[in-house]
Amino acid sequence: MTTRLGIGLPQNRQYDLGKDVPDVARAAEDIGYDSLWVYERALFPEPQTQPLYGVPGLPWPDAYRGVAEPLVTLTLAAAATQRAELGTAVLVAPLHIPFQLAKSLATLDAASGGRVVAGFGSGWSLDEYAAQGVRPFEERGKVMDEVIEVCRAVWGPDPVVYEGGRITKIASAVVGPKPVRPIPILLPANTPRAMRRLVDHADGWLPYADGPEQVAESWRRLQDLAAERGRTKPLRTVVRVNPDYTAKRFEGPDRRPFQGDVEQIVADLMEYAEIGLDEFLVDLSWAARDAQELKDVAAEVYSAARTAGF
Repeated sequence: MTTRLGIGLPQNRQYDLGKDVPDVARAAEDIGYDSLWVYERALFPEPQTQPLYGVPGLPWPDAYRGVAEPLVTLTLAAAATQRAELGTAVLVAPLHIPFQLAKSLATLDAASGGRVVAGFGSGWSLDEYAAQGVRPFEERGKVMDEVIEVCRAVWGPDPVVYEGGRITKIASAVVGPKPVRPIPILLPANTPRAMRRLVDHADGWLPYADGPEQVAESWRRLQDLAAERGRTKPLRTVVRVNPDYTAKRFEGPDRRPFQGDVEQIVADLMEYAEIGLDEFLVDLSWAARDAQELKDVAAEVYSAARTAGF
């Protein structure tokens, strides 16, 4: 079975959003990509009060300056396409009011003919939580649980009733439009508690490509946990890849995975082929200079990956 391939949409400041998002979305669908993806970065602190991901000494990349709002970006892509799925990898769920997020995703799914995939993460930026979080950073796990519960309720049959949340209360209401089909919820899940949340309440796993051995080991742990907790429904898997594309081959011993030209990126991608995962999201938008380069490189990566048997 052929592994599905997705592509990241242009959200960064080098792009003309109104023109480039529909243009790239149409081109990616025509090339053959199965899905189109966005990510969320609410702001860029300056000066930076916290390193990237909380890792000491790691600066925020310039690509995080001025990232377009993800659901608006997906809406532009939805209007320009017909087939490709529309995914978030990821929405920082605790930065959103649960009911509003659930209704927005349902509306987008209804408008796009049932193509939305909701990837949720809990986030790491204290600055984003200070500006936009609906509850304190320390409560992000509980907010994530509530977001998932509210989404399931809002997307389900009327009347919708939800009680017991810290943020949301729905006594009894008709809430529409409904999604065309149950929207899959995917989680990164890189801690034991997050893995239990995924197995018990989500539809799939959305890890970062931090090495084939690491991804394979985490996938084995997830499968073992699912069996232990009696889950019978299969877990969908989508792996995020952030290539550092260069037009010329990257030479030297300090090369990082997914750094270099198309041939090197695809060679690194092939190292994951035997794990048995469903889909890979290749986000080339950060490194591309403009929409034309993004489309050209996306076409080369897709062709080379399929030729290699990915």
